Amino acid sequence: MAGPDGDRLSDSREASLGVDLAQILTTHFVRLERALEVLPDQDLWWRPHADCLSVGTILLHLEGNLRQWVLAGLGGMEDERQRAREFDGQPAGNSIELLGRLADTQNQAAALIAAIPEQDLQQQRTIQGFEVSTQDAILHVVEHFSWHVGQAVWIAKARAGEAHGLAFYDDDQLG
Repeated sequence: MAGPDGDRLSDSREASLGVDLAQILTTHFVRLERALEVLPDQDLWWRPHADCLSVGTILLHLEGNLRQWVLAGLGGMEDERQRAREFDGQPAGNSIELLGRLADTQNQAAALIAAIPEQDLQQQRTIQGFEVSTQDAILHVVEHFSWHVGQAVWIAKARAGEAHGLAFYDDDQLG
């Protein structure tokens, strides 16, 4: 079954919540890729004001969050996140480098999420100092990713101008 934004959501007989949420995470990553395609290169580190994030900072932050919450928190990898560095405001690469690193992390995270057995979803974990179930951790990651992708898309639309061509829904797929 396809979701309203083209996500290929599973039939409950075929797959799990993890598979569906991994697909949603991947769909949001594709939206982020599209936003970076229209964002002028010089605007990667632009931000509306000092209390807002740049797209570059968002890319660093999403990679750090996925590594900490999914790869370390759910997958058992070493948690080496240095969260403060994600927000120090210093340009730390170009969009190709940052998106490539995030793509690798997102692919690993989506695969791990999709492989979690349903019976493990209520297992309790401590991630970033929070006591959460596996399911709550996954929901947090997908929601958090979506939130920041929306910010990046807004910046890309604002900086690219009226001909940006970005939309949440692919109108050709809507009935």
